[in-house]
Amino acid sequence: MPTDTSMTATPHEPMATAELLARYALGERDFKGVTLLEADLHGASLGGIDLSRAELMGVDLSHAGLQNANLSETNLTGANLENANLFGAVLSGANLSQAVLRVTNLMEADLSGALLIEAHLQDALLHLTCLSQADLQGADLTGAKMCGARLWKANLCEANLNGADLSDVNLSEANLCGANLAAVDTSECVLTGATMPPGNVHE
Repeated sequence: MPTDTSMTATPHEPMATAELLARYALGERDFKGVTLLEADLHGASLGGIDLSRAELMGVDLSHAGLQNANLSETNLTGANLENANLFGAVLSGANLSQAVLRVTNLMEADLSGALLIEAHLQDALLHLTCLSQADLQGADLTGAKMCGARLWKANLCEANLNGADLSDVNLSEANLCGANLAAVDTSECVLTGATMPPGNVHE
């Protein structure tokens, strides 16, 4: 008896952008593990989609609506997410190294354990975002709005935090060695056990 696979995304199956959009429009949300390398999804409305463990390296998701999406353990290396809406999205364990996240809405998103090495997060909205144990080495967070964010044990070595809003941010046990904290008020931050520039551990 033949099996109906018309509404099932096969893990690691290369999929055309048009097919994904058509299936999403029909109500499908489960696309975990699919491959969409360097696809153009600029401005796409994909709220609630499950793209966990997908291969999205270099994909253009700028201005896309991805609120409450599941992108956990997804490969988004070098992806363009500028001005995208990722409010409440799950990106735990995702690889966002060198991704473009300028002015991206990541409020209340879960990026725990995510790789954000050399990511571009200028003016990103990170209010109440979870970045615990995330690797932000060399990331550019210039002007980022990070009020209430959780960065427990995060790696911010050599990160650029110039002018970022760090009010009420939890940076306990975070590594800020070599980070640029110019024009940053850390008075309301939790810094217990954090390694501060130039390498001193905060009491």
